[in-house]
Amino acid sequence: MLVTSDRDGADAIRIAKHDAPSIMSDSMGAARRVLIADDHALLRLGLLAVLQADHLDIDTLEAGCLQDAMDIFRTHQPIDLVLLDLNMNDCRGLQGLRQFKQAFPRSRVAVLSATQDEFVIRQAQALGAVAYIAKSYEPAAMSQMITALLRGGNGRDGGVDVGLAGFPPSARSATYDRVAELGARHLEILDLVLFGCSNQEISNATGLSLGTVKNYVSVILLALDVKSRSHLISLFR
Repeated sequence: MLVTSDRDGADAIRIAKHDAPSIMSDSMGAARRVLIADDHALLRLGLLAVLQADHLDIDTLEAGCLQDAMDIFRTHQPIDLVLLDLNMNDCRGLQGLRQFKQAFPRSRVAVLSATQDEFVIRQAQALGAVAYIAKSYEPAAMSQMITALLRGGNGRDGGVDVGLAGFPPSARSATYDRVAELGARHLEILDLVLFGCSNQEISNATGLSLGTVKNYVSVILLALDVKSRSHLISLFR
């Protein structure tokens, strides 16, 4: 089965059925359906290759932006797992995850990201992600993670913990106490900062006073323990 779509030049959306002999069919029954949302076609192709290499019996769906991912999720149920990139052409940072989970609270979303900063990982967990998969993982580790998630686990297969992806417990700290207090408005402003907006542009976009915006930005920098916007942006690349 193949479905294609083109949204203002965005990457094509397609659904591909993989019928290779499955190592999962005996334990899981029917094929599982996975949505891969990433604006880099090469990365999507790489993930497909990883899944095919292990003969996973999976229907794969692809989206090149957040809006397309949400449209596909809404119209192509059931979807067992969403692999969601934090940075696409219509979202930056954690805002995309927040929007997706608000629209589909019962969705199982695993974050894909090039960053392994612990703040970003813990915030993704707090926003409802079931796992955090670093793009730097070896293909075998990615496959292990995805297989475990499709079996209904938390990213640990056979008791093997794949780095921070399974969200293991961590010691509480004053920093994470502050992080836990960040709300939707902070994430909205964080999103705008990551898009490169100035304080004045954020003020215009949100209707907040310039002084209020500066206070929000200061709280975000403090919570992430960074000293500048450039350092902040580098965490989400």
